[in-house]
Amino acid sequence: MNSTSGGLINLAIVWAIASAAGFVAMAGLMILGDWTLLQALFAAAVIFLVLGSILSWLFLKPLPGPVKPGSVTASTPAQAPAQVASPAPAAPAAPAAPAASESAQAPAPAPAATETPAPMPEQAPEAAPEPAAPTPATSEEGTRPATLDAPREGGADDLKKIKGIGPKLEKLCNSLGFYHFDQIAAWTEAEVVWVDRNLEGFKGRVSRDTWVEQAKLLASGGQTEFSQKVDKGDVY
Repeated sequence: MNSTSGGLINLAIVWAIASAAGFVAMAGLMILGDWTLLQALFAAAVIFLVLGSILSWLFLKPLPGPVKPGSVTASTPAQAPAQVASPAPAAPAAPAAPAASESAQAPAPAPAATETPAPMPEQAPEAAPEPAAPTPATSEEGTRPATLDAPREGGADDLKKIKGIGPKLEKLCNSLGFYHFDQIAAWTEAEVVWVDRNLEGFKGRVSRDTWVEQAKLLASGGQTEFSQKVDKGDVY
C-alpha cells in the first residue's frame, strides 16, 4: 500500500514539474516571442507531454526486487564419465609375401608413347586497311566557272531576263565571260560562291536571286513570269 501511494505522489510531482515548465514556456513565448495564444498553448502542450514522459521514464520506472534466498539453484555435479571398456587385443596379422619376388616375375610396363601435338597453321597477316581518299576541302573563295572570250554565234542571250540582272549587272557578267543562260545554269555551288564574291558592287546577288534556277528554265526554252515582263517591255 505504501509503495502505491509513493508512486502516485512521485507521478503527481513529475507531471506538476512538466506543467510548470509548459506554462513558463508559454508565457515566455507570448511575452518575448510575440506568439499568439494558440501558438504558445500548442508549444506548451508539446513541452508538457515530452518533459512529463522523459521524467516519468527516468524517475518512475520500477526497480528490480530483492532476490529471495534459496532461489538460485545449485548446479548439479557432473556425472562421472562411464568407464570405457578396453578393447580386446587384435590377433597378429599374417606376414605379407615379399614384394620383391612378385616385382621380379612381372615385366615392367612399357612407357606410354606421348603424342606430339600437330603444329597450328600459321594465319596469314591481315592486310592493312587502305587509307581513305582525302576529301578535297571547299575553298572559301570558291571556284571560277568556265568563261568565254566572246559570245557564241547568234549573239549573247538577254541575261536581263533573269530576275536580279539589270543592264549594269549584265555588262559586268559579260566582262567576266558570261554571255549565255546555259553557262549560268551549269554553275556548281563552289562556282556560285566565286561569282557572288566577284560581282563588284553586287556581291551575293547570284544566290539571293536564284540565278541558276532561272537560267536552267530559260536555257531549256521555258519562260519565267519575270522574263515575260521583260519581253513585253514592262521592266526595262
